[in-house]
Amino acid sequence: MPVLASLADHVAVLTLDRPERRNALTLDALDELHAAVVESVDAGARALVLTGADGHFCAGADLTELEDVSFTQRLAEVLEHLAGIPVTTIAAVEGSCLGLGMQLALACDVRVVADTARFGVPVAKLGLMVDHWTLDRLARFWGEGAARHMVLTAAVLDADDAWRLGFAQERGDLDTAMGVAARATGLAPLTQAGSKQGLGVERTDDESVSRYEAAFARAWSSDDLAEGRAAFAERREPRFTGA
Repeated sequence: MPVLASLADHVAVLTLDRPERRNALTLDALDELHAAVVESVDAGARALVLTGADGHFCAGADLTELEDVSFTQRLAEVLEHLAGIPVTTIAAVEGSCLGLGMQLALACDVRVVADTARFGVPVAKLGLMVDHWTLDRLARFWGEGAARHMVLTAAVLDADDAWRLGFAQERGDLDTAMGVAARATGLAPLTQAGSKQGLGVERTDDESVSRYEAAFARAWSSDDLAEGRAAFAERREPRFTGA
């Protein structure tokens, strides 16, 4: 099984497990990852941690099976779904985070980066291109200068670069990422899901703005808001249900 999944205390952990290929993914493995994400959310996860086995996050797509553009089309679907799920997602990155690995990290909300992490988008070495979704997020999350450096010169950046340029939100290992996830599970689910709908949306995108405004209205009329106010007044931790 190239993807290992577990769920405890509302935190799902998905581990890419192809250590012989530094966790590079085939099309079948990509489909298994997507299924694990869907199952985790359906099972009640409030946070999801994505990591890799044996010291590497993901070295990219398995080029032994990358034959045509159909792989990239399926990848785009998986990435957009991962980016859009209504729970907080954390990439716990160590070792190789290249190509498809970078795309997975870009799809997550928060990145926890170990000192061993190395980042790159070496498409120019292969004659490939990534989709515009990836370029847009790469430039927004790393800064356009770093994005151009990686894409156009095949530069490999390190954990210090990721921290300095804002790509990493925490420095540490899987335990650090689990701590971030645990904090997220105690927060208001409607606020988290609604905020994710609004982040990165252009004001001119009327359809997306309308979805955010609907989520805004729902949060302001929710039982969770009443619970949050009551907990604040009573000086206790809130017990949010997502209703």
